[in-house]
Amino acid sequence: MKLRNVFLIILLIIIVDQAFKVWIKTGYPFGPVMNVMGLQWFQLYFIENEGMAWGWKIGGEWGKMILTLFRLAAVIFGTWYLGRIVSQKYHRGFIICAALIYAGALGNLIDSMFYGLIFSETDYNTVATMFPEQGYAGFLHGKVVDMLYFPIIESQYPSWVPVVGGNDFIFFSPIFNIADFSISVGVITLLLFQKRFFHKEEADPTPKPVETNTEVSDKMQVS
Repeated sequence: MKLRNVFLIILLIIIVDQAFKVWIKTGYPFGPVMNVMGLQWFQLYFIENEGMAWGWKIGGEWGKMILTLFRLAAVIFGTWYLGRIVSQKYHRGFIICAALIYAGALGNLIDSMFYGLIFSETDYNTVATMFPEQGYAGFLHGKVVDMLYFPIIESQYPSWVPVVGGNDFIFFSPIFNIADFSISVGVITLLLFQKRFFHKEEADPTPKPVETNTEVSDKMQVS
């Protein structure tokens, strides 16, 4: 697989991810945005995430900075690693999965590094503006924009279940973004097809004919 094709996959995911995030952030306050195609189980619901994918968090400002620096280190390493596996002709599926994970990490890194600088604050009543005089946070302290919500099942835990009995239950409750989805698809596919992916492409064992410029005459005889 050519490095150019890997780059195009990554670029496409980044463009879609960032365009979707900017549209949501500059068009809506926090909270429900719409039901996609009128479906109750497929919603756009705008929140911001200060931590990792799927809403996980590392507490405090130092935790936020550490997480952003970790993402940056992962992207730098990923840049080198992608070049390596492409040059060494690893399995196409493995390369694509690595590109999906890389693109997702880069998409969320952009939010963490720059969104605090280029957007104003958002809340449940205020829509953010782009390129204000002063952003809502400093460099490396931006929040990740999430909006994809799939509450496929909404019910309650049975009363006999310890601790959570009688509480509301939603599957699937996390709110995420295109970058998170890209990472998840890459990781899950790697786990499912690891035996097929984790090896280099084998060279074609079929011998190729050797071309020669020597003309063969019908007068030549083999003694």
